[in-house]
Amino acid sequence: MTNTALTIQAQALIPTPWGNFQMYAFARQPDDWMPHLALVHEDCDTSGPVLVRIHSECITGDLFGSKRCDCGEQLHKAMELTAREGGVVLYLRQEGRGIGIINKLKAYNLQDEGLNTIDANIHLGLEVDARAYDIAVDMLEALDICEVRLLTNNPDKIDAFENTRVKLVGREPLIIDPSAENEAYLLTKKKDMGHLFDS
Repeated sequence: MTNTALTIQAQALIPTPWGNFQMYAFARQPDDWMPHLALVHEDCDTSGPVLVRIHSECITGDLFGSKRCDCGEQLHKAMELTAREGGVVLYLRQEGRGIGIINKLKAYNLQDEGLNTIDANIHLGLEVDARAYDIAVDMLEALDICEVRLLTNNPDKIDAFENTRVKLVGREPLIIDPSAENEAYLLTKKKDMGHLFDS
């Protein structure tokens, strides 16, 4: 019988520079080598609203510190804030806004030729943003988190909580100062994708 539900397949304590987090691996199969991850701070209290960051995988930014985006800096800031407040970081395996690392690198080459992040995806015949956030809601339910304060600038993540059993009680902005390398990228996210870069 095939296991189709997204469930916790394993968990372990992960000490980080920001504090101790329990890491949960969510997948539909126990041998899935790219599970979605939840990092739950040791002081997390699910009896009230929990500070939650939904972060989509960005190998270039998260792992290698690429300055083309602000993803790595957002992840580190989210870890700091959720550690401070006993919160949760959900790490979704949706590389490159859902297009994968290979297509992401192809899109980068097009951006170097003058296209913005949206037009590069369209040129490749891909969606501008192929990510899904219902996964995050399912993970929060599995962790018995009923109310969240969402750490995000992305209105799509806010909309994901409509008509779900997890109540969104507020939004916390996650603002990273732009650099010369990512200023145009962040401007595109604000102007053309509706991201909320307010404080």
